[in-house]
Amino acid sequence: MQTINRTQLFRASCLSLLVTSLSFGIRAGILNDQGVRFHLNGSQLGTIAATAFWGFPLAIIIGGIVVDIIGMKKLLVSAFVFHLAGILLTIFANGYWTLFLSTLMIGIANGTVEASCNPLVASLYTDNKTTKLNHFHLWFPAGLVISTLIVFGLDSLLAHGVSPKPYWISQLAIATMLIPTLIYGFLFSRLQFPVTERVSAGVSTSDMYKSLMNPLLLFMIICMFGTAITELFTNQWTDVLFKTVTNNAILILTFVASVQVLGRAFAGPIVHRLAPQGVLLISAILSALGIYMMIHLHGDAIYFAAVVFGLGIAFFWPCMIGFVAENLPRTGAVGLNLIGGAGMFGVSIYMIFMGGRYDAIMTQKLPGGANLDAYRSAGAGTEMAKAFDAARSAAGPEVLNTTLIIPLALIVAFAGLVLYMRTKKKTMSFDATTV
Repeated sequence: MQTINRTQLFRASCLSLLVTSLSFGIRAGILNDQGVRFHLNGSQLGTIAATAFWGFPLAIIIGGIVVDIIGMKKLLVSAFVFHLAGILLTIFANGYWTLFLSTLMIGIANGTVEASCNPLVASLYTDNKTTKLNHFHLWFPAGLVISTLIVFGLDSLLAHGVSPKPYWISQLAIATMLIPTLIYGFLFSRLQFPVTERVSAGVSTSDMYKSLMNPLLLFMIICMFGTAITELFTNQWTDVLFKTVTNNAILILTFVASVQVLGRAFAGPIVHRLAPQGVLLISAILSALGIYMMIHLHGDAIYFAAVVFGLGIAFFWPCMIGFVAENLPRTGAVGLNLIGGAGMFGVSIYMIFMGGRYDAIMTQKLPGGANLDAYRSAGAGTEMAKAFDAARSAAGPEVLNTTLIIPLALIVAFAGLVLYMRTKKKTMSFDATTV
């Protein structure tokens, strides 16, 4: 019988999350190019970007329910199939609906990776869950760094001084995702998997579902809406919100993601010292400060603001999942995946709402009765193009101002969580009474 090699399983998990991240980062980098190529407005771009976040919660919640039935291996092989199909369809997309469908397929693949890998990592490292989840999730911002460098590098090398930029460069950027996709698909197909921690501990399925009604889990799900929106909406719309702030807006995302990588790589001592809830409180404070600075700072100072924001969001996702894994373990894989699914669902709704709001702000800033599509397609250097850029410069900060409310609310919520957890005399375990 083949033995379980947790090191290889962990590495393969990290590689699958890298593909998930590349899909976010590369899409963020080519979002404007797709809009120009297929004549899409802000609302349509917001809907396409949000589609990945619809597929994600669908897959992660269904995956959390069936993972103990069909096993983590079959789920991850299906993730590979959806990733491969979604990438190929994106490369050969010819309009709104093909982009919509391809992004949905990639979102389903991304959610399936999370549905399998979060419980997998928790099961492989039962004595150090939050730290290892941080190490696993550092590959998400690492992928953002790699993807933004891919987009920036291809633009610099192949499209320098060319206007408009050839769309095949965007297709080439998407195609780079095929390499890690094929590798992780091969690795997972040959490795032996363990059962989930909940199954190993002997907690029944009925007990797991009863535990899902725990008020603390419901509270964390609500907070996950806010942490995910703060992190993922801002990152995904970087190139749109900051296009007129700097010539290389996508580099802002690179700065943010680089700080996230470093933070998660060295998360162990921080988590052990402050516990997940303490880290979450500090993260909310820094996130709010970072967004405020990105609104009000200009020029090169925007990159300093990006560093502060990156420190804020670095621990949000892994510490939210780690908190549930450590304090509500009886909720099993479903509990972990409800947290992730809630986050992505919240982002998808917010993206659609803010896409429409972005267009509405732009219309208000243009001359009365202006046709937004006409201004968007105006030739470079024309008066209409200048007016369009001015409207974008005004719309970006207003969108961020609205988003700033969310981390401010999280500061209050996590301060209450810290106080609540201090009243507990012992850490929750499988044989302890749940919170």
